[in-house]
Amino acid sequence: MTTVLRIAAFSDGNSGGNPAGVWIGEALPDATTMQAIAAEVGFSETAFAAPEGEAWRVRYFSPTMEVPFCGHATIALGAALAHRHGDRSFELHLNNAVISVSGRRDCNTIAAALQSPPTRSAALEPALRAALLHLFGYAPSDLDPALPPAKIHGGADHAVLVLRSREALARMAYDFERGRALMDEAGLVTVALVTVERPQLFHVRNAFAAGGVVEDPATGAAAAALAGYLRDIGWPHGGAIDIVQGEEMGARSLIRAEIGEATGSSIRVSGTARFMEV
Repeated sequence: MTTVLRIAAFSDGNSGGNPAGVWIGEALPDATTMQAIAAEVGFSETAFAAPEGEAWRVRYFSPTMEVPFCGHATIALGAALAHRHGDRSFELHLNNAVISVSGRRDCNTIAAALQSPPTRSAALEPALRAALLHLFGYAPSDLDPALPPAKIHGGADHAVLVLRSREALARMAYDFERGRALMDEAGLVTVALVTVERPQLFHVRNAFAAGGVVEDPATGAAAAALAGYLRDIGWPHGGAIDIVQGEEMGARSLIRAEIGEATGSSIRVSGTARFMEV
């Protein structure tokens, strides 16, 4: 029986990060089995990988559903593959995209980086914007006018609300079942609540009710989507941004997103990963 590895991705050295399950076998189980394994593991996502020629076939499951792409589980998978096969890059075949992840061993942690699927963004529909503000108990005046609400994509759809203050970010709260229904209806994997410390440093909290989790301590797919959005609107990103996430959960996570110039192009998302004790 294949063992599910438990790896915290985007860790802050030997602490923090977002736990992901990683299952590696000769062939992927059927979807029902993968869903059951992910539910048993209980992390926000579990990545399932099997060799496909020179590449790897990968699918991602939260405790309640399959998701098209998960950044932190990809970083965890990159760490697991590097641990098994050495420091190099691995091609990954997802349901709807071909990406890559690389891993490099460094004592107790492994540095990993992924190339995301293509990115895109669009203004958030007024009705959805109003519904999300109501869900989280924010007023329009809580929003940062420099970064308008948007639907962002980096392998999966997310919404982003950029807030004026860390105080507003700290009081994030919402009704879980109402949030899950709204995210399901809108086709959102997460809702990212963001504040700007400086143009290249962001603090983020991610609501993930659609996947059965109130809050995610590190979200690589949303980080890629956010970076693509910043490029789309002409934000002075200087080629890369750093994201601090999970602080309010006691799981401080560090994410770096490197941003190319071409509209819609892939984002390189990187961080460290640590193997967790079972």
